[in-house]
Amino acid sequence: MTLTRIRGGTVHDPANNRDGVVMDLWFRDGVMVEGPGPGELPSRTHDASGLVVMPGGVDMHCHIAGPKVNLARKMRPEDHREAAPVRRTPITRSGTAGSVPSTFATGYLYAGLGYTTAVDAAIPPLAARHTHEEFHDTPILDKAFLILMGNNYYALKAIAEGEYERARAFAGWLLESSRAYGIKVVNPGGVEAWKSGWNNIHSLDEEVPHLPVTPRMILRGLAQASMDLGLPHPVHIHCNNLGLPGNAATTIGTMEALEGRRAHLAHIQFHSYGGEVSDQASFRSDVPRLADWINSHPEVSVDVGQVLFGSTTSMTGDGPLGYFLHQVTGRKWTSADTEMEAGCGIVPIVYKEKSFVHALQWAIGLEWYLLVKDPWRVGMSTDHPNGASFVAYPELVALLMDRGYRRDVLNRVHPRVRERSILQDLDREYTLQEIAIISRAGPARLLGLSTKGHLGVGADADITIYNSDRDRRRMFELPRMVFKAGELVVDRGEIRAESRGLTWHVCPGYDDGVLPDIRRWFESYYTIRFRNYPVDDSCLSGGGAVSPCDRGKRNP
Repeated sequence: MTLTRIRGGTVHDPANNRDGVVMDLWFRDGVMVEGPGPGELPSRTHDASGLVVMPGGVDMHCHIAGPKVNLARKMRPEDHREAAPVRRTPITRSGTAGSVPSTFATGYLYAGLGYTTAVDAAIPPLAARHTHEEFHDTPILDKAFLILMGNNYYALKAIAEGEYERARAFAGWLLESSRAYGIKVVNPGGVEAWKSGWNNIHSLDEEVPHLPVTPRMILRGLAQASMDLGLPHPVHIHCNNLGLPGNAATTIGTMEALEGRRAHLAHIQFHSYGGEVSDQASFRSDVPRLADWINSHPEVSVDVGQVLFGSTTSMTGDGPLGYFLHQVTGRKWTSADTEMEAGCGIVPIVYKEKSFVHALQWAIGLEWYLLVKDPWRVGMSTDHPNGASFVAYPELVALLMDRGYRRDVLNRVHPRVRERSILQDLDREYTLQEIAIISRAGPARLLGLSTKGHLGVGADADITIYNSDRDRRRMFELPRMVFKAGELVVDRGEIRAESRGLTWHVCPGYDDGVLPDIRRWFESYYTIRFRNYPVDDSCLSGGGAVSPCDRGKRNP
């Protein structure tokens, strides 16, 4: 049993109320411990004197695997050509970078920023097996994914017929069969309508054309199922009308429709627009009203989906949105239909400082961070790669911690932004402790990952050590050291070990009386046989699991 000490670092560990405390940290065999036993000496000591120590980063909403990510990799060769490749070394494998990096590069680049856990937020269950294979090839990170259910035909049919128990049992079976971590709802009902050749759905009470079910019914049913199944993370919602002027009204309506149920709203920046759908010139921020709602409703949390300027790729499980962006930008576009379950749309995009719309999106995201009072309920995200690549997180940290820098950028962008946003009036600056909350402790808590995002006894020894630097972007771009499960994986910018992370999933249990009906459904409508659909543990990377019945980690 190997005991390691990190000596004399300035520790920011919000979950354990350590705010800049100079102290030693100890871990044994990848797990944090109180300290050495009587007469015990550490096998290794790392001197962190004068350095800043935080838990490993946790990205609670990104897109790093699955069918749309692979499709984006294939349709963006120019994206890979423009970015410096990840070179092969005696330890690492080669890979392409850009806004949609290859699997190996994704793991190395996240680790190089001090991140040790990432959750893909939108996977069709039918693609779960391949997603696990990609996870296997994504080194260092612990990983999990959320399954798309907001347009799953079987679930919608059960909800439409008022058979909630069948919908809940199906959700439990689907989570276990795909080895997923939680339920994702994207444009509920709208994608199913789009796939069937109809227009998108814009009202929470508009029925799917061929099913007597509405977005409101879908939201309530799947939010309740997440709670009744005891999932560690509540239903994860991508609201209707993403990106449209006036969609703040839909966002408020979505939160009210939940009627007190727990929920997490994803990439909230894209759902915070005032104005009128028919009047693009009316586009403005409506964050103050929405943030007030969040501040007074502790059962709801958000991640931001920050836009940062530059070239990236929009990829979404919201098929009609992909087509809308194609029409607006004139850029190439692709769309895909995942049988009875989901759809997607992919469009290259360049966010420009001098574009009024893009600059206002940038300001709206920052307003969210600065107006939500409780940083534990706002997760840092760029909705990678939709608002920007995750490699832009250091730029976001600099904007949050330095109002002077923020105002310098605001003065460069389209001048009308200052008329349609209150960003110029916000003086708040994040502290290092608050950065540790929104990028580590908060996301881990919102996800229900009890061993992540903190450095207390029993936590995974996922640790990032930074040079203390007044230039916050430079500080967070290049950690001094990164430990994953106690192993030094990054040292002074170099990958030192290619460890294999765990895949986290839930085992909620379900009423297996639903299985004959599910089997009949599969045999009638799916191209894959029912018995071949579930993923077994042999497909998992590392085999980590968490369940509502507190079984904790397990290895196959």
